[in-house]
Amino acid sequence: MTMGDPIEPVSTLINQLSRLPGIGTRTAQRLAYHIINMGEAQVRELAEAIFYAKKKIRFCTVCGNISVAEKCAICADPSRTDEIVCVVRDAKDVLAMERTREFSGKYHVLGGTISPMEGIGPDQIRIRALLGRIQEGRVKEIILATNPDVEGEATAVYISRLVKPLGVRATRIAHGVPVGADLEYTDEVTLSKALEGRRDM
Repeated sequence: MTMGDPIEPVSTLINQLSRLPGIGTRTAQRLAYHIINMGEAQVRELAEAIFYAKKKIRFCTVCGNISVAEKCAICADPSRTDEIVCVVRDAKDVLAMERTREFSGKYHVLGGTISPMEGIGPDQIRIRALLGRIQEGRVKEIILATNPDVEGEATAVYISRLVKPLGVRATRIAHGVPVGADLEYTDEVTLSKALEGRRDM
């Protein structure tokens, strides 16, 4: 350790924070020093909130969304149709789509996208569970709302080829969503237009 390096407890905190997605070393350093300057009660509340969320959150047995019960609030809502299922990569994408207030169907969270470079194939994400839902006979259309990047497009094409022989319409959200963008950071108007302009796969 040189004189310019942070002391051990701080470097450990920085190291842990930098493991979070989107957090580089400099941001981790800023967060670490901010936490150190917080009151002890605030730090305890933050730590307890992280632990509480991890302990209480589970995954919906139907769609894979995060939930505190066996079924998430969306799957348990009788006013939402079972006939249209919006397929997304992550639970945070459900939140993004819900902000549009345009979608009255249900969701299916894949938990990732097909990425041979990262060793993620179709069996590593929740495609089989999606096919199981379709085979129950209530689903008439799936909207493929994976991110418009290489992995998202490949996953959408793969799923569309699987579901077409099952007599289910497969549509893709329109590219009002910029290529390479994450749904999580896309505004409601853009997502609304993307939903409206979805196309057959």
